[in-house]
Amino acid sequence: MKFLSGLSVAAVAVEAHYTFPRLVVNGKQVEDRDWQVTRQTKNAQSKSGIENPSSGDIRCYSSSTAPQVATVPAGATVNYISTQQINHPGPTQYYLARVPAGSSAKTWDGSGNVWWKFASTMPYQDANKQLVWPAQNTYATHPAVIPAATPNGEYLLRVEQIALHMASQPNKAQFYLSCSQINITNGGNGNPGPTVALPGAYKSNDPGIQVNIYNIQPESYRAPGPALWQG
Repeated sequence: MKFLSGLSVAAVAVEAHYTFPRLVVNGKQVEDRDWQVTRQTKNAQSKSGIENPSSGDIRCYSSSTAPQVATVPAGATVNYISTQQINHPGPTQYYLARVPAGSSAKTWDGSGNVWWKFASTMPYQDANKQLVWPAQNTYATHPAVIPAATPNGEYLLRVEQIALHMASQPNKAQFYLSCSQINITNGGNGNPGPTVALPGAYKSNDPGIQVNIYNIQPESYRAPGPALWQG
């Protein structure tokens, strides 16, 4: 039996992790290089996920804000390019938080009871009766549509993919996420909600975070966070 060297193990671990440095709108990348409208995350080099959902990093995991703001029409389809293959099983979710009047998407930190969820993926069973999620084992997150009724204005757009391969153990789910600075146009008069704070919306023992995905049926999985608002 062959054993991996310490260096090989490290390499495999890095390859199993990922970041989401580029936003895609209606099938087109809006960033010609990494971290232009998407805030650079603290794991830009390590690619490691967050394991403590009560950490302040669960909001945006950002080490800095981004220099630009992308214009995104309401009703647009959004997703993210991944630096590595998204090979860990688990849901992909999307949130928005509207920038308060007098603040800018380039500087606002997203604090407070301001985040609402508009998309979340559900699993299905493969031929081996394993749970898999849409866009798993691809190099881009599963797309979502910004609700057409979303009011105009500047927002932080947040994507997260929750890796559940070790989530039967406490604090072993891994959160991979990014936040982008966007300006929504052609919007509506909706009243998005319910809103939550990040951190605050998740607990480490939530059934969608601490879960044995190898012993449940697809329809029984419940992703963490608030109910969806779809306009």
